Amino acid sequence: MSRIGSQIIEIPAGVTVTVSGGRVVVKGPNGELTQEIRPEIDVKVEDSKVVTSVKIQTNDSPALWGLTRALINNMVKGVTQDYQKKLQMLGVGYRAKKVSDSKISLTVGFSHPVDFEAPQGINLDVEENNVIVIKGANKQLVGLTAAKIRRIREPEPYKGKGIRYEDEYVKRKPGKAGKVL
Repeated sequence: MSRIGSQIIEIPAGVTVTVSGGRVVVKGPNGELTQEIRPEIDVKVEDSKVVTSVKIQTNDSPALWGLTRALINNMVKGVTQDYQKKLQMLGVGYRAKKVSDSKISLTVGFSHPVDFEAPQGINLDVEENNVIVIKGANKQLVGLTAAKIRRIREPEPYKGKGIRYEDEYVKRKPGKAGKVL
């Protein structure tokens, strides 16, 4: 029995959820999201609620049940309010410039600026030249985009320079002078 999978998802006003052919489609004010459903899991829309249950019992079905419910819940939340992640740029001369809603130009210590274009459905914004805000309805795509931007110049452990998540802590190492015999 899955504790998360057995919870019922409330559908807010202005959001429609349809299930057909092993696919769930959620439409709302912020767009439309789709998700394939595994054949072991049954999804039903009753009144203004989404109910998930196990159709075929296997060893993995409790985990898939909870996963399916969590994915549908994230889709419902995403089409009503955008998910967002913030990245900080630390380093002398490190800055970002917004080119368009889905494209930014990063100056992060390379000999040339790095242009990054976000996938469809993701909006990029720049605050104070060193904070990048990633917004979108798809929680997975927002996280993936943030990870790709962070990978351009990961924070290094000696000076802490690089691109990091807003709440990320980078453990600093002592350099050669801090070496103890």
